[in-house]
Amino acid sequence: MWDGLLGEKENTLPLRDSTKRFREMVEVLRRRHLLQGITPVKIRQILEDLGPTFVKLGQIMSMRPDFLPQEYCDELTKLQTGAKPLAFSLIRDIIEKEYGCRWSQIFRSIDEAALGSASIAQVHQAVLTNGERVVVKVQRPGIYEVMAKDIVLLKRAAALLKVVSNTSDVIDFSMILDEMWTIAKQEMDFLMEASHIDEFRHLNADAPYVECPAVYHKLTTSRILVMEYIDGIRFDDVAALEAQGFDMDHLGHRLGENYVKQIVEDGYFHADPHPGNIWIRGGKIVWLDLGMMGRLSSRDRSALRKAVFALANHDTLEMKAAVLSLGLPRGRIDHTRLYEDIAVLMEQYRDLDFGTLQMGLLTRQIMNVLRVHHIGIGPGLSMFARGVLTIEGVMRLCCPRISFVEIFAHSLELNFRKHFNWQAELDKFKREGYVLLKKTMRLPEQISDILRMTMSGQTKVNLDLTGSEEPLRRIDQMMNKLIIGMISSALLLGSSIICTTQMSPRLMEIPLLGVFGYLAALILCGRLLWDIIRSH
Repeated sequence: MWDGLLGEKENTLPLRDSTKRFREMVEVLRRRHLLQGITPVKIRQILEDLGPTFVKLGQIMSMRPDFLPQEYCDELTKLQTGAKPLAFSLIRDIIEKEYGCRWSQIFRSIDEAALGSASIAQVHQAVLTNGERVVVKVQRPGIYEVMAKDIVLLKRAAALLKVVSNTSDVIDFSMILDEMWTIAKQEMDFLMEASHIDEFRHLNADAPYVECPAVYHKLTTSRILVMEYIDGIRFDDVAALEAQGFDMDHLGHRLGENYVKQIVEDGYFHADPHPGNIWIRGGKIVWLDLGMMGRLSSRDRSALRKAVFALANHDTLEMKAAVLSLGLPRGRIDHTRLYEDIAVLMEQYRDLDFGTLQMGLLTRQIMNVLRVHHIGIGPGLSMFARGVLTIEGVMRLCCPRISFVEIFAHSLELNFRKHFNWQAELDKFKREGYVLLKKTMRLPEQISDILRMTMSGQTKVNLDLTGSEEPLRRIDQMMNKLIIGMISSALLLGSSIICTTQMSPRLMEIPLLGVFGYLAALILCGRLLWDIIRSH
C-alpha cells in the first residue's frame, strides 16, 4: 500500500489540499523576498521553511554538482536535518499502534528525551524486558503522505517548466525528484534500512575493526527500527579518544581503508559519512545510520580506477575516456572542447603529489567539467562524490596527517595487482591477435569492394564536422525567424484584404476572420521581437 501511494494518487490529489499547500509555498517565497534576487543562502532558507520534502530535495541537490554551481551545493550541505521533537506521548502511541500491544510488554523503559530528531524519524534510548539496552527509531506520523503530496506538486511544476521553456539546457527536475523520492522511500522504510545493515555487516565480516549496530528483526517493522545501543565515542571527539589512549592517525588510516574498500571492492558504501555516523567502540569503527547507502556498478568502479591512473600518468586521452564512461550525456558532445577542458584540468596536476592532493577538490573539478558539457551522472556517482567530500573533510579535521587520496590510490594499485592474472591476459592477447589477423586477411577484399562501389557510383560518405553544431543551430534559428516573419506578413496582408469585403460575421464592423488574422499576426510578431531582443 505504502509503495503504491504516490503512483495511485499522483493525478488525484484533492484540489483543496493542493491549493492550500500551494498557498503555503507562495507565502514562504514572499516572506523570503524571492523576487529581490536568489542567493545560495536564500535558497537554503527557503527549503528549510518549506518543510521535510524540500529539505530532502536540497540535500539531494547538494550531491549533484553536475546540475548546480558549486557555491549552491556547498550551501545546501548546511541544510538542517534536526527537527522539533515530538511529544513522548505521541511516540508511545505510535509504538503501541504498530505493535498492537502495550509498550511495557516489549520495553522495560523508554527514555522520554529523544537522542535525535530529524524530519523523517525520532530516536529514543530504551531497555528491553530482558534488560538489553537498545535504540528505537520511530517514524513521524503522516510523513509519507506529506512528502507524497509535495512530490505531486513539484512534479506538476516541473512538467509546467518543460512546457513553457523552449531551451534544452533546463535542469531535468523530474529526474531529480524521482531520485529524491527513491532515497526518501528507502529512509522511510525501516525494513529496507535493516536489510542495508545486514548487507553491510556481511560485506565487512572480514574486517575485524569494523562494526555496525545489530538489528532486532523481530521488533522491526516498516515504521519502527530497533537496534543495538552503541556506547562509544564520536570520531570527531579527538580529545576523548586520545584520553582513552587511541592513536588518531591509526584510527584515521583504518577509517580511510575501510571506506575505500566499500567503494572499490564492495561497490556498496555509506552515503553520509559525517562524524555523527562514525563512532569508536573498543577500538573498532562503528558505522551508524545506514538508511542511505550508495551503489557503484563494476563499470563505474572501472571508470574511477581509470580516472585515477590517468591522473597519475598525465594521460589526457585516457581521462577523457574515463569522464565519458562516468557520465550520461544529455545531448551532443563537443569532443574537441571536452578534450581541451580536461587538458587544462590535467595541467594543474602536472607535478602530482598524492600526499597533498585533495580528492574532494578533484571531484568538484571533474563534476564542473561534466556540468559545463551537459553530461549528467547517476545517483551512485553523485553519492560517491558527496561521500568522498565528506569523509575527506572528516579525516582532515580529525587526523590531518593521513591522506585519504593516498589510501585510495594505494588501494586501487593493490586491487589491480590482486585481480591481475598473467594467464588470463595472455589468453586475451591471443584472442585479440587472432581476430586482428582475420580482419587483416579480409582487408584486400574489402578495399576491392569499396573501389568497385565507388566506380559504379554506389559509395556514400557521411561527414560529421566537429564544431559545426553551433553554426547549424544559428542557421536553424534564423530560418525559423524568417518563416515566422513571412507568416506574419501573410496574415497581415490576408486580414487586410478580408477587411475590404463584406464578409460576416463581423466584430465592430470588421470581419471576424480578419480580426483573428490580425491577432495571430500580432502574437507571432511579439514572439519574433522577444526572441530578437533576448538574443541581443
